[in-house]
Amino acid sequence: MIDEFAKEYLHGDLREVRAELLGKLDGLGEYDIRRPLTVTGTNLLGLVKHLTLSEARYFGEVFGRPCPDPMPRWDDLAERGKDLWATEHETRGEIVDRYRRVCAHSDATIDALAVDAAGHVPWWPRPDVMLFNVLVHMLTETSRHAGHADILREQLDGVTAAPRRDAAFWQERRAEIERAAIRFSAGTSSRTE
Repeated sequence: MIDEFAKEYLHGDLREVRAELLGKLDGLGEYDIRRPLTVTGTNLLGLVKHLTLSEARYFGEVFGRPCPDPMPRWDDLAERGKDLWATEHETRGEIVDRYRRVCAHSDATIDALAVDAAGHVPWWPRPDVMLFNVLVHMLTETSRHAGHADILREQLDGVTAAPRRDAAFWQERRAEIERAAIRFSAGTSSRTE
């Protein structure tokens, strides 16, 4: 009984986080979802593309249930890192549709297997796993990247998951946090002596 509860609980959370991630694309133009917003080039559409490959590998290859969409192999060094950004030949629709198809395949794998079903992750130091391990890993991975997407979206247009407040509220809040950081830093030298 606890096994089915755990599986459904983790799967439900994974579905919610997937939807939140895709929601970060809403209302933005093509340039904004593609442009690099960090030193390493992190961007919103690239996060979706990356998670597509991750889900295909973890819920496909790991359990001997290859995804119908062709994906690069995990050990193809020439392809490494290309899943983190969208080329000029890939549309938003193609990437989002592929993500949804891969998620549907992942959902079918999760539904078909017991939470203790055996899998094999050749790129992990302890490669023999259960569906439970992969569910936890993918929920963590998707949540991490959804958090990145939250910050990227806030940088782009100020849209956050936080309660709706006006610009003046956020300007004052930021100033308050800055003052606290300055005061703490100024007092640090006397506290460390």
